[in-house]
Amino acid sequence: MDGPAPLDGPAVETADGAWLRVHPASPFVRGWVALAAIAFFFGRDIFERTLQGRPMFEGNFAARAPWLIAGGGIVLVIAVLGFVLTWYFTKYQVSGGYVRVNSGFVFRQQRQARLDRVQAIDIVQPLLARIFGLAELKFEVADAGESAVRLAYLKVDQARQLRATILARAAGVTVGPDTPDAEAPEAPEHQVLSVAPPRLIGSLLLSEQSFFVLLGGVGAVVLSAVTDNRGFYFYLIPAALGLAASYWSLFNKGYNFTAAISPDGIRLRYGLLDTQAQTLPPGRIQALKMSQPPLWRIFGWYRIQVNVAGYGAVEGAGGNSARTTLLPVGKQADAMAMLALVLPDPGTSEPDVVFGAGLAGLDSDGGFVTTPRGARLLAPLGWRRNAYAATDTALLIRSGRWWRALVVVPHQRTQSMALHQGPLARRFGVADLVLHTTAGPVAPRLYQAGLEQARTLFNDQSARARLARKRQTTEQWLREVAPPGSSVAAAAHSGPEHPSLPPQEGHPHG
Repeated sequence: MDGPAPLDGPAVETADGAWLRVHPASPFVRGWVALAAIAFFFGRDIFERTLQGRPMFEGNFAARAPWLIAGGGIVLVIAVLGFVLTWYFTKYQVSGGYVRVNSGFVFRQQRQARLDRVQAIDIVQPLLARIFGLAELKFEVADAGESAVRLAYLKVDQARQLRATILARAAGVTVGPDTPDAEAPEAPEHQVLSVAPPRLIGSLLLSEQSFFVLLGGVGAVVLSAVTDNRGFYFYLIPAALGLAASYWSLFNKGYNFTAAISPDGIRLRYGLLDTQAQTLPPGRIQALKMSQPPLWRIFGWYRIQVNVAGYGAVEGAGGNSARTTLLPVGKQADAMAMLALVLPDPGTSEPDVVFGAGLAGLDSDGGFVTTPRGARLLAPLGWRRNAYAATDTALLIRSGRWWRALVVVPHQRTQSMALHQGPLARRFGVADLVLHTTAGPVAPRLYQAGLEQARTLFNDQSARARLARKRQTTEQWLREVAPPGSSVAAAAHSGPEHPSLPPQEGHPHG
């Protein structure tokens, strides 16, 4: 965030654009908990007497009631006045290559972000906001420690329109040369896939949490039978409660998951009570991981998670964040379809063979280079899976015998690399190669590669990353993945092209 913005004055036309306000109901939607707390504190006695059928004004309460009502009324008026002032002094503007937000009436705050640094845009609708037809617009900016701008709340249609305008400006697209600040129409989209609720429920029941709770249940039964102590069953109660809460959270976030492509990027929608609509420009996805827990093999399901520039500091390394989940559960064909949106050019003439070997192969299947046989004692179960392969556009890292995983890092997204070798690895002549991208659930690491192979890969990947950054053309992604004849493809070919967004800074180093 840089450059000054006015901190006071009315919402009037400026040289570049208009200063606008959020919806008048916004502070009440955000602060309903405070209003409920005030009502509970001052009205608890009245509420309890009403439920018990007792007279409302008798005894000592009759003397206290007027003071409670007056006090509650004063606090309520102050809270409402604060809400109104908060709304009045919150303004936003989109013009001149920036989005600006001014807020605060006692302590003024200004936030602004360059549109060409926008990484992803979300439309979030908590349950109460959905009731009032409102939505929060939240977009991430490169190198921001937290969400750069949050506009809460706007009308849903207004939020969608503003999102389309910001994405168009971020890509350098204008409606006309004479109207650079005009609103851009929402780009068309083509749905790629959706996740049915039964599949989502099945994936939760067969998830890692279920696997470990099942092991804990078996262990409790065995220990109870051996020791004749029923107390071991009580240890399952907190585990079951935690599992139920985890199931509900994941189901609520993954319900009605749909993915679509548009000239703006990848659009994801999901949520049962709180709904969210994300737009991810593919060039902002830094790394991708396709994983498969053991029990998912029964149905051939996979999960896809991504590192997105701008999300890292907010999401951390949590593995279950909905915002960094590109596909909560899907068949291999679904996973490959989503991969094609992120990496439209696989860089190989046999993508099914190479990526299929990355998901389920062993040894040198698909051209992968595995851990040397002499180092199999370091990973007796996983050494045949720990491997890598490089295509013309991405580095593939395979790992996991039981929990299978395939990490894909586009060459131009490699920011830096490091070789790690501990005492045991030195004894067996192997080393780990770590690739650094933005923070997130994907941690690209090649385990136990032969030392010479790791050094060669280090040098080769550095050269590939430098070359890929010079020739990257992320604006061409839609033309390569949109179905021929679709409205999206037509828009991509006929509409103004999106110029390349600036690449993420960082260079491979030794």
